[in-house]
Amino acid sequence: MSDLRKIIIDGNEIEVDGAMTLIQACEQAGIEVPRFCYHERLSIAGNCRMCLVEVVGGPPKPAASCAMQVRDLRPGPEGQPPVVKTNSPMVKKAREGVMEFLLINHPLDCPICDQGGECDLQDQAMAYGVDFSRFREPKRAVEDLDLGPLVETHMTRCISCTRCVRFTTEVAGITQMGQTGRGEDAEITSYLGETLNSNMQGNIIDLCPVGALVSKPYAFTARPWELTKTESVDVMDALGSNIRVDTKGREVMRFLPRNHDGVNEEWISDKTRFVWDGLRRQRLDKPYVRENGKLRPASWSEALTKAAEAMKGKKLAGLVGDLVPTEAAYALKLLIEGQGGHVECRTDGAKLPAGNRSGYVGTASIEDIDAAEKILLIGTNPRDEAPVLNARIRKAWASGADVALVGEAADLTYDYEYMGSDRAALAHVAGLDFGDMKDKNAVVIVGQGALREADGAAVLGTAMQIAEASNAKFMVLHTAAGRVGAMDAGCTTDGGLDTTIDGAEVIYNLGSDEVDIADGPFVIYQGSHGDRGAHRADIILPGAAYTEEQGLFVNTEGRPQLALRASFAPGDAKENWAILRALSAELDATLPFDSLAQLRKALIKDVPHLAKIDTVPENEWRAEPAGKLGAAEFRNAIQDFYLTNPIARASTLMAELSAGMKARKDTKIAAE
Repeated sequence: MSDLRKIIIDGNEIEVDGAMTLIQACEQAGIEVPRFCYHERLSIAGNCRMCLVEVVGGPPKPAASCAMQVRDLRPGPEGQPPVVKTNSPMVKKAREGVMEFLLINHPLDCPICDQGGECDLQDQAMAYGVDFSRFREPKRAVEDLDLGPLVETHMTRCISCTRCVRFTTEVAGITQMGQTGRGEDAEITSYLGETLNSNMQGNIIDLCPVGALVSKPYAFTARPWELTKTESVDVMDALGSNIRVDTKGREVMRFLPRNHDGVNEEWISDKTRFVWDGLRRQRLDKPYVRENGKLRPASWSEALTKAAEAMKGKKLAGLVGDLVPTEAAYALKLLIEGQGGHVECRTDGAKLPAGNRSGYVGTASIEDIDAAEKILLIGTNPRDEAPVLNARIRKAWASGADVALVGEAADLTYDYEYMGSDRAALAHVAGLDFGDMKDKNAVVIVGQGALREADGAAVLGTAMQIAEASNAKFMVLHTAAGRVGAMDAGCTTDGGLDTTIDGAEVIYNLGSDEVDIADGPFVIYQGSHGDRGAHRADIILPGAAYTEEQGLFVNTEGRPQLALRASFAPGDAKENWAILRALSAELDATLPFDSLAQLRKALIKDVPHLAKIDTVPENEWRAEPAGKLGAAEFRNAIQDFYLTNPIARASTLMAELSAGMKARKDTKIAAE
C-alpha cells in the first residue's frame, strides 16, 4: 500500500511515496542534489555529507537528504506540506564547507589521473566548491593497495565514500574490503592485504567517484574526450549486458556498462569489461588457403572461388558458433540449405528442443528473479556462467528468497539448500510435493551443463515438469550469446550435432571454435580469431568480431538486442553476412539480399518477434516429455570462466586471470 505524501521542494509541490528519501524525492522533482557516497543500488551510508539540504522548521542545521525519509518530515503549523530547500544560503555554505574538507588531503593529481575528465569530484568542486583553501598543513598520504591485475589503487585520492566496500559486500558477495581506523587515520583496505576474488570487481572502478580506483589495463592510454562512444551489447555470456564501447581511432580502448534495469542493471562482469585486448591479438586479417598441408595467404576472389569449388555437389554441413549474430546465422542457413545441406548451432551437444521456445528459452524474464521467493538451480553455476545474473539471484536471496541447487557444489556468494549432485537428486526434487510453492513466486533455472549429456532431453523435461508442478517460471540459462538467435532462425537439425557432421564431405564452420572436427571432411572456417577452428581449416575467410559489425543478439531470456559497430575489422576482414552473400554468388545460388537491411527484413519475415528490439516475447508453455534419467553426476558448462571463447583466449589479461584463479585453487592454507 503506497503512503503518498505532499512535499514542497524549492517552491514546487509534489506528491511522493513516504518511504522515499529526500534525495529521491528531489530527483523526482527534477532537482539535482550532489552526492558522493549515495548510490541507488547500494545501502545508504550517509557519510560524505555532500547531499545536505535545508528542512524548513526542522533543526537549525542542514540534513543529509540521502538518509532522511519523506515520512520523517513534520508538516507546517497549519498542516501545510513540509518544505525542503536545496539552494538556500545555508545549503550553499554547507556544501562549500564539505567540499573544502574533502579537498584538504586530496592530491593535485588531475593532470595525471585517469579519472580526469569524468570525475565526480572535479565536476562537483566546479559546481559547488570554492576557489580557495585555508589548509596550510602537510597533506596526509596513504599506501596503495594491491587488489590484483584489474583494479589499480591510488588511495591518497580516496574520500572514504565506501561505495567499493558496499558493492563488494552486498552485490559481488565477497568480504575482502573494509574500512579501518577513525578520523584522519580512517582508510579503505583489504583484509590481510588480499587481492579481490570476484569476477565482478571491475564495477568498483565505475562506482569510485574519484581516481582512487582506476582500471589497471587501461591506465594512461586515453582521455575520455578522445574516445568515440558506441552503445552496444556484450557477447561474453548470454545475458546480453548493455555496454558502451569506447574507441580511439580503430582500436577499442575499453568497455563500460550501460544502465538497463531489465538485463544487467548497471553492472558487467570482468570478462566483459577487460576482454578488449583480445580484440587486437591473433586476428585473422586475410583469407588463407591450405596447400600441401600448409596455410598460405590468398586473395578474396581466390579463396571464395576455391570454397565454391569445394562445396559444389558435395554433402554439406554448417556449424554456427557461439558469438555469431542472428543475421549471419540466418544467411548461413539459407546458403547451406539451398545446397541441400544442414545447419546446426547446438555445437556443444545441448539437447535443446527446436521449435519449442518455452523449452530452449523458458517463460521467465531476468527481472522475475527480483521478486522470486524460491529459486531452483539445476546443473548450473551462475557465478561463472552469468555473473551479473548471479548478483541478481544474490539480491533476491538477500531479500529473503530460498535458493536450492541440484548439481556441482560451488561458492555462489549466497547460501543455498544443496539437494545433491546427480540425476537421482533431480528425480527426488521432481517427486516432492510443491503445495507450499504454488502460491509463491518461484523460478526454475536450468544450465547448459545439465543438457549436454546423453539424457539432456530427459533432464530438460524433468526440469519443466518441476516448473509446471510448482507453478514456477522457467528459465534456460545459456552460455553462448548467439545460440538463442540462431535457434530462433531455425539453425537446428533433428539429430543434433553428430547427425549434422556425420557423413558430411564439406563443413562450413562459422565461428565455432569449441568443436573438434575429425580428419576427413573439407573445412571452410569463417571467423575473427586464429583459434581451434582456424587450425583445422582448409580455407580461412576472415570475419568481423562483435564490435566490428551490426548484429542482432537474442539473450538468454529471449530478448532481441542490437549490437552496433564501434570500429572496423582489421586488414581484409569483412562483415560475416557479406562474406556469405559473396560466396553465394560464386556458387551461382545468389542469396536474395544485397544489404544488411534487406537481410534483416527477410529474417524478420521468417521470425517476426525479432523485430521487437528490447522486448521479451511471451512464449507459449509447452512442457517437454520427461524421459528416463541416466545416473551421471551433473557437470557445469564452464570450467574456466576467463577462457570460454576465442576472443577471451586471445587476451593476455584473461590468461593471467585464469592462471591466478588456478593458483588460488591449488594453494593450500595452513590448516590443510
